[in-house]
Amino acid sequence: MYDIHLFTSQPKARFYNDLFTHLDTSIIEASKAVTGNPGYPKEALFCAFIVMKCEGFSQVSDLCDYLDNNRLIAYYCGFDITKDLPSYWTYARFLKNLDNRLLKKVMEQQVLHLAELGIVDTSFIGLDSTPVAANTANNNPKSFRKDKFCKDKPPKSDKHCGLGIHTASNQHSEKNYEFYWGYKNHVLCDVITGLPLLEMTTPANISDCEVALDMLRKTNTFLSIRECYFIADAAYDSKNIYNTIRDEFYGECFIPINPRNTKNPKKLPVGNLLCDAGLAMVKDGKCRSEGRYRQKFCCPYKSSKTNSCPCNHKNWNNGKKHRGCFKYLTIPDDYRLAIDRGCTRFKSIYSLRTESERYNSRFKSTGQERLWVRNGKSAENLNTLAHISLLAIAVAAVVTKAKISYRSLKSVKRIA
Repeated sequence: MYDIHLFTSQPKARFYNDLFTHLDTSIIEASKAVTGNPGYPKEALFCAFIVMKCEGFSQVSDLCDYLDNNRLIAYYCGFDITKDLPSYWTYARFLKNLDNRLLKKVMEQQVLHLAELGIVDTSFIGLDSTPVAANTANNNPKSFRKDKFCKDKPPKSDKHCGLGIHTASNQHSEKNYEFYWGYKNHVLCDVITGLPLLEMTTPANISDCEVALDMLRKTNTFLSIRECYFIADAAYDSKNIYNTIRDEFYGECFIPINPRNTKNPKKLPVGNLLCDAGLAMVKDGKCRSEGRYRQKFCCPYKSSKTNSCPCNHKNWNNGKKHRGCFKYLTIPDDYRLAIDRGCTRFKSIYSLRTESERYNSRFKSTGQERLWVRNGKSAENLNTLAHISLLAIAVAAVVTKAKISYRSLKSVKRIA
């Protein structure tokens, strides 16, 4: 009989021992006893996927080889190492048949545990999404099909994915972008600790605004976000989000304005607009339309019988009593437009949003930049498992009082 401790490095073995010791798998265990033909414990397969995400494997075949060569880690997962370990298809079936609500419950318990330890807090929360490419030939950069990103011709290999667009930065004028078939993973983070609170996977064609309020309300059911500071990029610049944060959660929003093809008209320092001829227009009353108040400006010569329009505007010779051009200027009467985005307070708090970007980078390092599965349910489960693994690392680092950053996977594994 061989000693399995001789075939695995001791720091890594201690790391996974601490990880699984403080990871509650009772929810997975209670769902069903065994799965697969020989009968593998469901919680053991769950732990195996945690190993896969901690090691950053993008293919499940790499996980099979890794556990075969590190039987001690397979033992910590809960497998009987005197027998054959699960095959590729056993992992694939488990992932496809697993109820994502169970994984969400495990993640919720981890967040609550970190909140009880005083690590996670909802005072400053940030929401962001990251693209997850589907396993399809349409995403291959060496494919020269002209219609590979045609929304009317979705890939046959994954019928649940959607067509999305990924830009190099968050600037509205960014021209460096690319299309992809896949999914979006939306993550609500505590931007102080850089740890996730809630996640959701949607097809890539779903906009960020559509899921924001649903995620906030779900988070509030198990962890109060009352009086929070909500930080997000311009993709979440929506009146519904502003009003919900203020009226329902009594919080504040720190979101930059999304221009949405709006024009920046020329105007005088006092606020009067300039017409096409460069003349100062005069105010002509206020009106309310499309849910907003607008100030109307009209031509200064609209009632004049002697002067004429210098640029001969098309509305000048219309045969009406009041002639000339007119323009409208939106009056900032709602919460969205009333925010002073140029003040130091707004800029300093909004700068915390970079922690969401850092967490997205750690999420991708688990092997989630491109999927190996080809269905929406497996993709959703893989994304949730990646978040659970990162939370499990944080819990183990805090409970064992490791004097390192619980956000650094390499550091935790190095000194375990």
